[in-house]
Amino acid sequence: MSDTATAAPYQATARTVPTRSRERASYDRELVHGILDTAYVCHLGFVRDGAPVVLPTLYGRVGERLYIHGSTGSRPLRAAGQADPGLPVCLTVTHVDGLVLAKSAFHHSINYRSVVVHGIAHEVTDPEEKRAALDALVDHVVPGRSLDSRPANAKELAATAVISLDLNEVSAKLRTGGPNDDPEDLALPHWAGVLPLAPAHGAPLPADGAYPERALPDYLAAL
Repeated sequence: MSDTATAAPYQATARTVPTRSRERASYDRELVHGILDTAYVCHLGFVRDGAPVVLPTLYGRVGERLYIHGSTGSRPLRAAGQADPGLPVCLTVTHVDGLVLAKSAFHHSINYRSVVVHGIAHEVTDPEEKRAALDALVDHVVPGRSLDSRPANAKELAATAVISLDLNEVSAKLRTGGPNDDPEDLALPHWAGVLPLAPAHGAPLPADGAYPERALPDYLAAL
């Protein structure tokens, strides 16, 4: 894919245009990638036995493709391999950036950044792609970690299923700024504003039995 194509925005579709607050939607590719790359957990939605199911899980991104892993006994992962042409899914990721406290209860809200991906998930069967996908999953949580851990052996690979989801039908949605109080409420004595929220890493805690002489890796110190 050319640089021009990579930078081009995603195309809006009937499923990616929100019915409310359309001005908050974005199809900017770099924005979508940034939201995906700085979250840890996605929610994977699909239909099982005629009923909706939503599962929280880890994921990783490689270019225009997301990877999700799980046990080979996992129903959605089995379905992605058995269904033809694959398993229809909806994947979502959300950051909460602040609590918006308004003068009125009705206008309380949150500042957020989110991504919604619609598409068909497929089982990854190519061994090299599967290994690269698992490395991407590990590095998504802590960049650089895949090079500082034992890779999966044959038994572990056989017990692990990986599905892929291409970033074709994608949108981001954001809210920023303060409360949207009604003009007649502005004189009320209640406090109003934003309580910012941000993730923070604590000090790394070595596991029991870890080599005490091993210095903290640079990739962890950087966090």
